[in-house]
Amino acid sequence: MGAGAVTRHLFDIRPGTLVAREAELGEIASLTVAAARGRGGAMLVVGDAGIGKSTLVDEAAAQLDGWQVLRAGGIEFESELPYSALHQLCAPVLDHRGGLPAPQRRALDTVFGLHAGITPTPMLVGLAVLGLLSAAARRGPVFCVVDDAQWVDAGSRQVLAFVAARVAAERVAMVFAARDAASVSELRRLPTLAVDGLTDSEALTLLRYRTPLGHEPAIVQRILAEAAGNPLALVEFARDAGPFGLPGDAGHGTVEHRFVNRFLRLPTPTRSLLVLAAAEPTGDLVLLRRAMAIQGLDVADLVAAEDSGLLVAGPRVHFRHPLARSAVYRSSSAGARRQAHAALAAATDAEIDPDRRAWHRAGAITGPDEEIAAELERSAGRAQRRGGLAAVAAFLERAARLTPGRSRQARRLLAAARARLGSGAPSAARELVDEAERLQPESADSSATRLLRATIDYHLTRSIPATIALIDAADGAGPDEVRETYLEAFASLMFSVDEPGRLRRLALHIRERTPQRQPPRPVDLLLQAFVEQNLRPVDEAVPVMRRAVDAFLEHARTPDPNPWWMERACVLSIDLGDSDAMEEITDRQVELARAQGAYAILPHALRFQAVARTIVGRFADAHVCIIEARAVDEAAGTSNLVGSDLMLAAWRGDVGWFREIWETLHGQVGVNPTALHYANGVLCNGGGDHEAALDALLLVRDQHRRGAYTVSAFHHELVEAAAYVGRPEEAEESAGWIGEVARVNPNAWTTGAHLLACALLDPGLGAQDHYRAAISRFADSRMRVHYARARLLYGEWLRRIGRRSDARVELHAAHDLLSTIGARGFAARAARELDALGEPSLADDADPLAGLTARELLVARKVASGAGTKEVAALLFVSPRTIDAHLRNLYRKLGITSRRQLRELLR
Repeated sequence: MGAGAVTRHLFDIRPGTLVAREAELGEIASLTVAAARGRGGAMLVVGDAGIGKSTLVDEAAAQLDGWQVLRAGGIEFESELPYSALHQLCAPVLDHRGGLPAPQRRALDTVFGLHAGITPTPMLVGLAVLGLLSAAARRGPVFCVVDDAQWVDAGSRQVLAFVAARVAAERVAMVFAARDAASVSELRRLPTLAVDGLTDSEALTLLRYRTPLGHEPAIVQRILAEAAGNPLALVEFARDAGPFGLPGDAGHGTVEHRFVNRFLRLPTPTRSLLVLAAAEPTGDLVLLRRAMAIQGLDVADLVAAEDSGLLVAGPRVHFRHPLARSAVYRSSSAGARRQAHAALAAATDAEIDPDRRAWHRAGAITGPDEEIAAELERSAGRAQRRGGLAAVAAFLERAARLTPGRSRQARRLLAAARARLGSGAPSAARELVDEAERLQPESADSSATRLLRATIDYHLTRSIPATIALIDAADGAGPDEVRETYLEAFASLMFSVDEPGRLRRLALHIRERTPQRQPPRPVDLLLQAFVEQNLRPVDEAVPVMRRAVDAFLEHARTPDPNPWWMERACVLSIDLGDSDAMEEITDRQVELARAQGAYAILPHALRFQAVARTIVGRFADAHVCIIEARAVDEAAGTSNLVGSDLMLAAWRGDVGWFREIWETLHGQVGVNPTALHYANGVLCNGGGDHEAALDALLLVRDQHRRGAYTVSAFHHELVEAAAYVGRPEEAEESAGWIGEVARVNPNAWTTGAHLLACALLDPGLGAQDHYRAAISRFADSRMRVHYARARLLYGEWLRRIGRRSDARVELHAAHDLLSTIGARGFAARAARELDALGEPSLADDADPLAGLTARELLVARKVASGAGTKEVAALLFVSPRTIDAHLRNLYRKLGITSRRQLRELLR
């Protein structure tokens, strides 16, 4: 159903009798019918409080035969407790977790407090919940109901939104109910069913059944006008209307006021019991009875609370409507609330649920209490391990409010600010920093506070001024923290549009402010390498860069390395011309990010892996990396710059794809234009338009001279372009750089590139020796595409000097390899040379995978490489049944029926 659709109505007026809402019920039925057939889905039901959302969804669930119905509901006073709603929903199916992959099983055990473990990411938890529901759906279809989603804790909502987007191949239907779509932004992409008010005729029917004693017509008209079609308001106003109708202030927004009036008219013991129930949102009847005993209440008081129409006491205790809970809690006296929390704290087992006990203890006191504040701080630590950063912040904020000393209170507020920042709420984090500074003005001048504030601003804007402010604030931090902050800032500015010379000034600043750490960590060596690369000549900078890359290689080979910063070491290895290190570091980073669930860096790692594979000529593998990175971005709701896509499009000679990406990136804030011009140079060289290539590459050189970071490979492209247009003087600087790197750091790539530059710039027949030597060096390396390009250049040179027979050999070899790699632009250039020799090249074979979608292509290549269904499902953040559906589709398109045939096709 389309977003915001409004249709007719259904309202439960007495058991077995329904009027209206037929269309909405039909929409939910359409969802469940499709899910029963293996085409799962999700829906968001929105409407005002009391409009009948819960009744609608409950009726839909009641009509399901043979389904397992899982329920969860948001509770206003519990919205900060991590994964509480998720636990409600999953508790009945947790026995299925034994069949999940180990990382997913550990993630659930950690967030549900079953076992201690490393904090999992929401995406890993989401994948685990998807696995649980998929396993449960094998027994029978599953209907998930999440009511009052606006009050569901952020962690649960994020995970459930992730799952809702991935049940298309499952026998799972999910329905979320919320006041409005804006309050549940994570669910904004779901189809929305809007529930509006009843018509007058429907409202009259409801009143006849719900108020059998009736009212005078004038009073009924007054009730209809004031309730404005809201079913809950209709029932409550009719219930409380006196002989002369409603009080003058009774309007559509006063349903909660009605609950307050009813609550305040009750006897004191009944009110005390209702406050207890309102303060304990889990609905645990056993816990409630223990707290009742502590307050001297008994079963008769519970019965009286039920008779009030505010409370329902079944297996679990719940209020008739969320507005009733908030009305009771907010209208009770502060003393009554404290007594309720004190009784609940005493009734809660400190071993089983220490965090809830600490929360209740905090609600039972009136002033500072260091013991309880410390207990809340310990709860924050447990929440941190479960992955609930929002809960960490909530516990620390509450602890700060109860802390006796201003200094310690400010410290806890700053800790809460860090947690808010980590949970993705930088604006809330800034407010907490402001509060801490008001409590302790001198803290504003502390280095830690200034760095925290600068970090918050950096995360809010990612702007160059914020980056500069972060650098300034880092100066007073501890030595290790300041180095890592400098590295973050330096790496950010490397790939940002910026004024000339800023990187060099920053490098000087860092060199002056950060003495070398002994012994240095890999990250320290990386920072030093970036600094020296910008300040020293090539022959002096390369040994420092080499040391950093070697340190990361050694670190990557340890049993449990940290994957952070490895992609920056990959940048250095590219600048060094070390293809072996480049591939090893990127492959290891991707492996570690997957294994550790480090999804914040996985898409970046995959894109650097794509760059590495493009450089060596593994274009198909690079494309798979990019598709997988997009899948991670989609799952996380994030976006990344697509520089790797641009680079692959350029090397493939895919003009259409290149132009599409160029239009997306060109002029975008934060995009380094030198990377765009370098890629354009590759594309133009591949197409044989060396004039356009030289124009683009001279722009890169100009930025390089002015102190901007540039992709070092631009030197190789510039030499070719300048040589081919007859302007060798433009290539002298780049040729000198290539030669210096080869001298200081000789290997197959750097030496081959140097020899090829010498060949291109040699005006005589001596170029032949250089071409042959370059081809020989590239043949000894992984650099297939550079080997093929060297043979193309040699073949073109041979044709120009009239050695047609020798040229045919080189050009055929170049064309065949370039076509196999997928470098269509360069292959077409070789084909044109062969045409000029009167020897047309063979037509390229049609790509059998051309008809596959990006997802199908990724599945095909992963399965062909030996990956199992569950492994591929984890890579794509979908269920195994979704992978099976992709396989069926691609088998049909390729005309095959088995994995064996797929492996043979892609061999």
